[in-house]
Amino acid sequence: MKVTCKRQMLSAAFAAVSGVVPTKTPKSVLTNTRIEAEHGQLTLLATDGDLSIRYVIHEAEIEEAGTVLLPTLRTLNILRELDGDSVTIETLEHNVRIRTDRADYKLGLQNADLFPAVATFQEENYHVIDAAVFRQLIRRTVFAVDTESTRYALGGVLVDLQPGKAVLAATDTRRLSVAEGQCTVHGEPPAPHMPVVPSKAMSLIEKILADDTSQAHLAIRANDMILRGGSATVYSRLVEGRFPRYQDVIPSTCSAKVEIPAEAFLSVVRQAQIVTSEDSRGVDFVFAPGVLTLISQASEIGESKVDLPIAYDGLPITITLDPVFVAEFLRSLDSATIVTVELVDSESAMVLKTADGAVYLVMPLSRDR
Repeated sequence: MKVTCKRQMLSAAFAAVSGVVPTKTPKSVLTNTRIEAEHGQLTLLATDGDLSIRYVIHEAEIEEAGTVLLPTLRTLNILRELDGDSVTIETLEHNVRIRTDRADYKLGLQNADLFPAVATFQEENYHVIDAAVFRQLIRRTVFAVDTESTRYALGGVLVDLQPGKAVLAATDTRRLSVAEGQCTVHGEPPAPHMPVVPSKAMSLIEKILADDTSQAHLAIRANDMILRGGSATVYSRLVEGRFPRYQDVIPSTCSAKVEIPAEAFLSVVRQAQIVTSEDSRGVDFVFAPGVLTLISQASEIGESKVDLPIAYDGLPITITLDPVFVAEFLRSLDSATIVTVELVDSESAMVLKTADGAVYLVMPLSRDR
């Protein structure tokens, strides 16, 4: 095999597939990326056994077709450090050669036939979602996944595909994040299914759906899913277990409601978060006529009080929350977004909503924190 392509393009491809490659695995072949050069394009393949990616580079000069395995992280480091606009990869008798005008590397040649097969997108029936919308839905939910729970279903993002819209939800039982956006169906409507996709797969999908990607094609099957978008195809096994009924958790009524700009809200939350610790992480959110006051206190650090003027004229309500949980949701929004805060009382969850379908619920902390 002998191919030449733009260095930055190849580096971006390796950066994308590196999100799949396991750092520790008994199958050492999985730490590599398989490169296939044929039909005028390069295809990079990576997998950890449960999650796989195919990434295609169309702009490549192929002098000799072939297949080669390259150590993913080492090759990525080489590509990032090299100078020059183009890079050539060539298989020799005992080595793989990576070179530019000023640098020349030779890595060990491995048996590419040992690399497992990676799925291709061959579905006829699937959902179509605007790529920018899907990225936004993932960004607004994936942070709420419980990565340490023994309840497997909480280790991923629920994908609820309804007529005309896709709803994503994630929870760790202390907070719940739900986001929705429009989608359509290509072909026959798939059978109703509410899969839970691993958070690692969702983060990878958000990463590979670049700004110039127009649409994402998503096919859900009994035990796995496959997505095609832009230059990449992502395959993932689904998370086992049943996701809780998120609809039943969101309060249907509230006793207080106020609109706050996301940027200003995030700013005061971050300020209050400074004077917190692992043992004293709670912040009092005091809603009073005309002002929201955030009060934090940690015996080993000190205390703080931060005010934010708000258009509120109801009865005072104080609710104690983990500022990290509040900040993570606000950080997922555009700075110009207006957040509607809904409160019941100091013992019930605070609910944050946006006009474009995001709902975020945060459970209060005990006052004797």
